[in-house]
Amino acid sequence: MYTEQIERAKQLFGALLERQLKRVEAMKAQEAFLDYAALDRIVIGVCGGDGIGPSITGQAQRVLEFLLKDEIRAGKVEFRVIDGLTIERRAQEGAAIPAQVLAQLKECHAILKGPTTTPRAGDGYPNIESANVAMRKELDLFANVRPVSVPDQGIDWTFFRENTEGGYAAGKEGIAVSEDLCVDFTIVTAQGCDRIIRAAFEYAKNNGKTRVSAVTKANIVKTTDGKFLDAFYRIAKDYPDIAADDWYIDIMTAKLVDEKRRRDFQVLVLPNLYGDILTDEAAEFQGGVGTAGSANLGKRYAMFEAIHGSAPRMVREGRAQYADPCSMLRAAALLLNHIGYPDKAKRLTRALETCTVTERRLVITGRETGCTGEQFADYVMETMEKMN
Repeated sequence: MYTEQIERAKQLFGALLERQLKRVEAMKAQEAFLDYAALDRIVIGVCGGDGIGPSITGQAQRVLEFLLKDEIRAGKVEFRVIDGLTIERRAQEGAAIPAQVLAQLKECHAILKGPTTTPRAGDGYPNIESANVAMRKELDLFANVRPVSVPDQGIDWTFFRENTEGGYAAGKEGIAVSEDLCVDFTIVTAQGCDRIIRAAFEYAKNNGKTRVSAVTKANIVKTTDGKFLDAFYRIAKDYPDIAADDWYIDIMTAKLVDEKRRRDFQVLVLPNLYGDILTDEAAEFQGGVGTAGSANLGKRYAMFEAIHGSAPRMVREGRAQYADPCSMLRAAALLLNHIGYPDKAKRLTRALETCTVTERRLVITGRETGCTGEQFADYVMETMEKMN
């Protein structure tokens, strides 16, 4: 009865498997991580995105240029502004990332990226893939690293979210078998599991952490989550000084709000979808997703961004200049640390804590009742100057 529909679904599924198997071969052939210290010049691309993205990214660029002014003057660091990642341009070209923009991104070593709009049903845009998902796949940014710190609550978490597989890997490649049946896919590879899990343990080892926790739903999603969990415990044996345990995603969402237990967690490693959910929950403890930045790391490229959306309503209402740049400033601190300037990263992080928690001389409300993003960036830079 459904022979034609099933055969069509088989063809689409077969093509998907071919692409993923080619990706596995590419991962097997990868070289070591880029050594930033060996570069004559580090090129940082600044890609504003759309909505409030250009506003908050521009302020983060100003702060980075302030901190790196000596390196810029010496030719050791170069900033390149990359336009064209707006939803209008992407819709016009029918591409998650326009080809010219992608070519420019690939000329950089690190990228500071603002939020981008992802089309959804009914909003008038074509069904193009998320720019974030596409960039992670195109640049093979397999590790999404999101720190959350609230010292007075004893919270010091670092999440290692797998970035290129799981439930998002084939987000636009689901199959509508018939009017009554649709199927999406979760993709897991041995190489993908190993590299994100090992990255989490290496981070723990290098940063004095004593516990790494895996988060899955391996009791129900037995094949893919089961493979992730098997890899976790296999790799954990290589790090005998670090405690390893695992939790299911549903109970972990509860334990993060459990005041008695949440202080125990340090480094968490988890598949893509669960990581997306859990890091947004975790960011609320720090002040909301508007305050959180993230690093997207690969062996050749690295991209740093806010974890919130593009807030088009703020733009429509003429409030973009009041958008909170803290998320991008935290992303900028992660960028500095990654490219070899940990002291400058710590300086920026301390200034942010002063400006948002301790002193709070200026407050951002998203409206005229608070300061603008530019005024807040000035406040952060003034605070850093006083630290000299």
